[in-house]
Amino acid sequence: MPGGNNLHRNVLFRDGKDKADQIFPFSAWQSEDPEKLWAWMDAYEKKTGGKLLAIPHNANLSNGRMFELTDFSGQPLTRDYAERRARWEVLQEIVQTKGNSETHPGLSPNDEFAGDLGVAGWEYGNLTLTDKPLSREMMPTNYLRGGLMRGLEQEAKLGVNPFKFGIIGSTDVHNSLTAIEEDNFFGKMPFQEPSPTRWEHVSKEGFGKTRYTWHYLAAGYAAVWATENTREALWDAMQRKEVYGTSGTRMTVRFFGGWDYQPADARSRDIAGIGYAKGVPMGGDLKSAPAGKAPTFLVAVAKDPMFGNLDRIQIIKGWLGRDGKARERIYNVAWSGHRKVDPKTGRLPSVGSTVDVAHATWTNTIGAPELSAVWKDPDFDPKERAFYYARALEIPTPRWTDYDVVRFQTKMSADVPMTQQERAWTSPIWYTP
Repeated sequence: MPGGNNLHRNVLFRDGKDKADQIFPFSAWQSEDPEKLWAWMDAYEKKTGGKLLAIPHNANLSNGRMFELTDFSGQPLTRDYAERRARWEVLQEIVQTKGNSETHPGLSPNDEFAGDLGVAGWEYGNLTLTDKPLSREMMPTNYLRGGLMRGLEQEAKLGVNPFKFGIIGSTDVHNSLTAIEEDNFFGKMPFQEPSPTRWEHVSKEGFGKTRYTWHYLAAGYAAVWATENTREALWDAMQRKEVYGTSGTRMTVRFFGGWDYQPADARSRDIAGIGYAKGVPMGGDLKSAPAGKAPTFLVAVAKDPMFGNLDRIQIIKGWLGRDGKARERIYNVAWSGHRKVDPKTGRLPSVGSTVDVAHATWTNTIGAPELSAVWKDPDFDPKERAFYYARALEIPTPRWTDYDVVRFQTKMSADVPMTQQERAWTSPIWYTP
């Protein structure tokens, strides 16, 4: 990987990959240039009749290149580029063992959860710490929320949104295991398997920065709403972006957008039936707002039965202002307990914590097993492009580092986090005037 900018894509074949290497030499699309990969994908589909999609990963380690506003040769994006990227790269990875790519506190200062899950240690530009550190100017092109916002701006200029993607999580572990639960985390590489000293193992060094094993996350998962459990149905669901990502929890999340959801819909035991009947699912599109109406969103979350209760559901909105600049806002739409949103800041008080760090355990005496809501955008402007996605958070639970402390009776430095709030992110729903 030149410069260590982690721009590799994972390619999914819907109909197998027979004869793939006869169409385009495998080594040629291993370069970081995505346009070479798209050309290979196009040739494959034309020759075999198969279908492909590519999933970029680790935007947070792309050194600002994942959503930059020039192509790989440095030329401004064109409509042709936007169409090809939108066709081939319909999903993005929001979290994995090498960190959280949603956003950064420097980009989203009003987002209290922007920097609390896997940002520290991975914000230094590229994968290998061999290139210049990430600058503030590069941040919007290094994180998914910034990419979604840049996509709205580019769509207004080009007529096509090049960064219109769904969201998944994944692991990126290289040890042939899927043991990524906090209490059973086996690391990315064999040298990161459980031991009393793995937390302090030096992963990378450069520019005065050090990346340790404790910076790695026990994450994540891709959740797919498919019509059946077949390769074809799973691929089709990913193609239409009806997917969501989690940090390792198996919470169940539904998210629909439309114009006519009512508060009573959130109390139905058939959320999916109502959701599809009245609107579109995650990954879908809303167009041409009916006169006098604002979009409504139906969201429902059920906890992972083995882990923490739910803290809250938020809806993150990005929109293109009339000045041509994209903005963002976070709305708390459902939460546990009797907390009240601060009308001045829009923030919700903390759910608290029951974690017993000394024993790496917790109790589900706070939070809720299920949360649901119907939310109407109070700031909707029918002339402004927008996207909306849901984020659901669990109550605090022990991190894998806490389990290691208890398991091995070891001590770690004070900057190593012992708890975290697991979460899920849905694919967006877009509104286009």
